Amino acid sequence: MAKAIWNGVTLAETDQIAHVEGNAYFPLSAVDRQYLSESSETRPTYCHWKGIAEYYDINVDGETN
Repeated sequence: MAKAIWNGVTLAETDQIAHVEGNAYFPLSAVDRQYLSESSETRPTYCHWKGIAEYYDINVDGETN
């Protein structure tokens, strides 16, 4: 099982991650969105084969990443 953890909080957990170019991608259904907010610093980007990428900030216990 793959997990994404930051500041001791599990942000995502699943057996169904995809590996693309050395990065692990979690399905949206595996992400606990209560810790995410839209990033005010980065606009969506586009890749011709991966599609649109949206960016989020992680917020845990008053800290943002």
